Amino acid sequence: MAWLNPYLQPLTALQAAHLLRRATLGPTLAQVKQFTGLKPDAALKLLLADKPAPPPPVDVATMKTFVDLPFNVDLQGQHANYLKNWWLGLMINEETSAREKLTIFWQNHFVSTYATVSDARYLYRQLDLIRQHSAGNFRQFVIDMTKDPAMLRYLNGNVNVANRPNENYGRELQELFTIGLGGNYTEDDVKAATRVLTGWADTGFRNVTTADIVVAFRANQHDTTDKKFSAAYGNYTVKGKTGNTAGDEELADMVDMILLQPEAARFIIRKLYRFYVATEITPAIETNFIEPLAKIYRDSKYELKPVLTALFGSDHFYEENQRGAIIRSPLELMVGVMRHFNLKAPESGTTPFNSLGDYLRGRAREQQMDVFEQSTVFGYRPYYDTGLDRIWISANTLALRSLFTDQFLRGQIRYNNIIYGPDSVEVIRALPTPGDPEKLIEDLTNQLFAVPLLKSQRDFLIDQILVPGLPRYEWELEWNDYVKNPNVARKMSVKIKLDNLFIFMFRMAEFQMS
Repeated sequence: MAWLNPYLQPLTALQAAHLLRRATLGPTLAQVKQFTGLKPDAALKLLLADKPAPPPPVDVATMKTFVDLPFNVDLQGQHANYLKNWWLGLMINEETSAREKLTIFWQNHFVSTYATVSDARYLYRQLDLIRQHSAGNFRQFVIDMTKDPAMLRYLNGNVNVANRPNENYGRELQELFTIGLGGNYTEDDVKAATRVLTGWADTGFRNVTTADIVVAFRANQHDTTDKKFSAAYGNYTVKGKTGNTAGDEELADMVDMILLQPEAARFIIRKLYRFYVATEITPAIETNFIEPLAKIYRDSKYELKPVLTALFGSDHFYEENQRGAIIRSPLELMVGVMRHFNLKAPESGTTPFNSLGDYLRGRAREQQMDVFEQSTVFGYRPYYDTGLDRIWISANTLALRSLFTDQFLRGQIRYNNIIYGPDSVEVIRALPTPGDPEKLIEDLTNQLFAVPLLKSQRDFLIDQILVPGLPRYEWELEWNDYVKNPNVARKMSVKIKLDNLFIFMFRMAEFQMS
């Protein structure tokens, strides 16, 4: 348990930034200051506190919600975009909370996509379910997700009936959602699980006359025979049931059977570890961190909040070599940059809001993270395929990341006369000693990077980027001259230098790391 021992010291600024960078989509400077000096247990009470459900997305034309209305054929594409943009807005504007990053984790675990489901009302309902359970009880999460209308549509649970079984969900429930690959279940177990799941269906899909979306169990479409599982589950039998409660009873029995298998706990803990701590799991990590954390998970009867509290509060999490151990996803990069400079998305549902959302979704799609549109049920490739987070980076995607940060810093992301980018002069004005080039670079690198830069790198930023070809004291003279006698020309002169500095820093490999 030594690796999982609680870290008991007050957080330094670097540790606070590390926690917030990993647990959220990126900290604001105010949040780093707020968390500096807190002990992890106090910090995690803030991050994992329950939050009220956010207001639902609205239609630009009416500024009214559409997820509680009948399906609109003519506006289906717009409503899908509004839903996706609404979620991006929640990420950008989120206060101190781990909820939206957890929502990303679980939406990529229990994948459903608009391309397949094609009803934004269904996906809104599923995202609301994910948000409710993101730090709750995983057993109940699995049960509720199994009966979720979007999931029923995405993995064909709605057409799984006794005389025509459909194995899609019965397979993914085990392979992707609870146990994982590796010989922990058999093909016969897929067939048995499929029989347990027969009889569930939704009504209201793309219905233009009613807003009601209902999931019901159809007893007459259910396989009422006993379902015998393999030795992987101890040859357990889910007893066949009849009547209107048969579906719920058999589902609960099967989920309990699955979660009792030791590998089910390890599977979930490994996914959380790779998402939040580091992608490489060595034998030592497996023994000293994964297994003890899996025990906490099992002992708590599959409660997620104790697991997250232990993970983020552990000695292991705060080891210095964990900082920079993960490559930022496209959403972490883009949303994190906006949050770092305390830029807010406009009011949800407005034209500027959706213009910004459309832009960000386009950039995320180019970088392999299309919102609500994973290409397979496995989720985004960098979370499961060989190479993991390194897949985020290629010659093409690295150029696209730089394109985004360049446009952001140059004020080229603008809609309806709103510029989404920082004023670099005002950014550094808030630093303790912006006129000292060495302190300026030290403060900026501590804020922007998860890993420290070498002295040679810091010297390069000063001598080749900030004041190329000039002695360092020239920066202090120019900055102080601007502060004493501010005008447009002096501001533009220092701004050009600072913009070039930020652009270069945002293109550095170290900036891609979390």
